[in-house]
Amino acid sequence: MTVFSIVRLGVLALLFLSCTKAEEVSQEIPSESFRNEVAATEVRAATAKRKSFDYLINAIGKLEAQSQVKALVEREGYLEKVLVFEGQYVEKGQIIATLDRREAEFALEKAKIAVSKAQAESEVLKNQFYLSLESNDSAVVQKVQSRILINSGLSLAEVELKEAQLNLSRCEVRAPVSGKIANVKFKEGSYVSKNEEFAEILSIDRLLLRVNVLESDIPLISANQRAEVYPISDSQNAIEGRVSAINPQVDENGLVQVSITLNSVKNLLPGMNARAIIRAPQSHSLVVPKDAVVYRSGRAVVFTIENGKESKWNYVEVGKDNGQEIEILEGIAENSTVITTNNLQLAHQAPVQLVKE
Repeated sequence: MTVFSIVRLGVLALLFLSCTKAEEVSQEIPSESFRNEVAATEVRAATAKRKSFDYLINAIGKLEAQSQVKALVEREGYLEKVLVFEGQYVEKGQIIATLDRREAEFALEKAKIAVSKAQAESEVLKNQFYLSLESNDSAVVQKVQSRILINSGLSLAEVELKEAQLNLSRCEVRAPVSGKIANVKFKEGSYVSKNEEFAEILSIDRLLLRVNVLESDIPLISANQRAEVYPISDSQNAIEGRVSAINPQVDENGLVQVSITLNSVKNLLPGMNARAIIRAPQSHSLVVPKDAVVYRSGRAVVFTIENGKESKWNYVEVGKDNGQEIEILEGIAENSTVITTNNLQLAHQAPVQLVKE
């Protein structure tokens, strides 16, 4: 064996012994020491509490007048005057438009003349049947009087007079309810037919918001339940309302119409879009802040703090969510300390440091 070979074998032996000692040293270092060398993640925490919390049902709809009635034209003719403008407030029974009255006035005069003529004829017949009218038999008197009214034409003339008076009154379009005028359909001089819509009258002292709610949420809603309404025109300020009606029918999309009556109508108009939040109180639920729940592979996870210094991974089953808090149905115990920050990339048994507010 040459000198070179002997040296080579010595070097290899030294390298083998060095690697063996390094491996032995590495195996002797406990895993706990590695964990201690990793910097602790600063986190904030909250307590999982069993309490009542409000489940929020969100829905969008349009504001409506509580009363929205059409003012109809009751006879055909030309519109002579339009006495109102859109947005004007009117009282029930107020005249809002008039039609040309001439034809109706002529008919009324003819009816009055016919009544006068029939009354004269009636007096003649009374004289003819004077003895019968003086009879002590009330049945005979009543029968004679009835014949006189019919034969003289007075009964028919009086009915025609009432009809002519009614037709003349129909030349006036009156407000059927108190409210504000909307959607005037005709201008002065327009020809209108009987029963055509002249305008709408909106009773806007009370407004409704009609929204569609998922059928699964309907068991959580009841009459007089509190709601908050946010008009699109002022989305920062809530208007208090109450659930006033729930449609008993589910539509083809699985939605149910719910009506909410607003307590204030300031600066609001029918037709405005608005968002409603209906509060459905849930009692004795285990609740954590919404930020405490993260999702891993499609499953909900809540990290708790164990021994005051490390995280624990907990799969949980979540319930209802109100935007700030979320209901925990299963997975953690009441009064657990749950991590609410820096938990998106947190690992199981990672060192953590609780940061006080």
